Amino acid sequence: MLRLQSRRHLYYLTKYLQLFGLTIFGVTQVNVVRAIDTPPEIINKAQYTYVVDATEYSTAGVIINQEKTDPFSLEPLLFNIQASTNQIINNPRLIDPAGGITGCNGEILASYEGFSVGLYETPDRLRLGNLVALTPTEVPDLPNNGVPEGLTPNRQNSNPYALTIGNATGQYNFLLDRSRGQQNIGKSYILVIKPPASSPYGERQILLDILSSTSTEITFNVTSLDNQALANGNAATTQTITTPIQELNTTLSLLGLNVGVCNPQTFQIIKSADRAAAEPGDTVVYRLVLKNLSLTTIGTLVVTDTLPLGLQLQPNAVKAKQDNLDIPVTVTQNGRVATFRFNTIFDPRKIINVAYAATLTPDAVRGTGRNSAIMTGIRGDNNTAITDGPAIHQLQIRQGILSDSGTIIGRVFVDKNFDGEQQPNEPGIPNAVIFLDDGNKITTDVNGLFSVKGASNGYRTGVLDLSSLPGYTLAPNLYFKERNSQSRLVKLAPSGLVRMNFGVTPTAGEGK
Repeated sequence: MLRLQSRRHLYYLTKYLQLFGLTIFGVTQVNVVRAIDTPPEIINKAQYTYVVDATEYSTAGVIINQEKTDPFSLEPLLFNIQASTNQIINNPRLIDPAGGITGCNGEILASYEGFSVGLYETPDRLRLGNLVALTPTEVPDLPNNGVPEGLTPNRQNSNPYALTIGNATGQYNFLLDRSRGQQNIGKSYILVIKPPASSPYGERQILLDILSSTSTEITFNVTSLDNQALANGNAATTQTITTPIQELNTTLSLLGLNVGVCNPQTFQIIKSADRAAAEPGDTVVYRLVLKNLSLTTIGTLVVTDTLPLGLQLQPNAVKAKQDNLDIPVTVTQNGRVATFRFNTIFDPRKIINVAYAATLTPDAVRGTGRNSAIMTGIRGDNNTAITDGPAIHQLQIRQGILSDSGTIIGRVFVDKNFDGEQQPNEPGIPNAVIFLDDGNKITTDVNGLFSVKGASNGYRTGVLDLSSLPGYTLAPNLYFKERNSQSRLVKLAPSGLVRMNFGVTPTAGEGK
């Protein structure tokens, strides 16, 4: 029932309600109230019904507060319409997984230009499938055009949704259509947040699993696929959220899914040494550079360093500094694994320098010389565990006095009598090339001689490169069949000496 001041006011009210697609069932005119010095505030109520997809909805009432004005003025009436709590504004088939993007510490970013958010199907809850085909929407809603009303900021329900420079808070939203099975129990999606290429932030992937879905509420299980915290202040990487359907239609952050984007490398470890090669008895000084690249403190800082075989840590020769000031560090060792624990807070944008010494034992010649270090810690803002590494340094181990390598000597000469041995009248061939089995390339001197020191013991093979000897070919050997080949096989004893000769002869027409 409506109480109106005049027929003209009834006309404006009817036109205003028609904008909302409302049908007034019975309007009763009341007597015109005389003008007074202070016109009273008049409260009007209307009840309406409407139909969506053959389903009728109704409301308990819409309260219309008329502004105080001269009842006989020619200006149109101004109304502030306030919907009752059970009013359903949007298409009830659509719900929106929505939220906002923040920085790693929960802060609003300076700009969201270039960010995009996409909702993907997933075949196995790990890999990305196709983009979800969302139902197009519009804002504002045009009546009777078959396009449901959308929500700001993603008014057209675009997928992916590109944030613009005008989006100052990083909000996004998508609407899922119940009639297309997009709200079915067991349905899974992956939400992907992509920063622009020039951004220091990393991509985020969030798995959404629908656990239950009714006409009044929907329950999601939210899981971070990159093992980072879902949002600042909450170290959890998974959580379950239940939200009423009605709230899904009216709240932009219905899931509370305010995802934090972070620099993918929160901190960094760099490893180096004072030398590239060493031999048993030497002492190598290793250096670790620990960098806190984040805007928060890091606690429980631990470095685990795996030393190569044969390197012995000197526990009393470990030093750590931050801002050129010594900081405490506890060193423990289990076999070849050394652990450094720092009993201090790693401040934002700071660097910790660590130096320690290790001595090579005779066992080092049997090792690889490969050293790796891993750093772990706990973020101070959300108590999440972070890690970096391994940082690797490769040390070349020389055998030194413990060497059991040998020497290969040989010559390339003109074999005139084809016996495989050089005679006084058989000259050497300069600049001949021999390839060894380990890839080394040797070139003969002016006398056709070559030698290789520090060669590994055992069976070794050398091959003469005939292309380096234009006008010559391999000389036949009349005494040893195996020497009628470009290759030579020799056995080098530990710390031994072995000879490798190649006889050649001029090709037809040469040397005449």
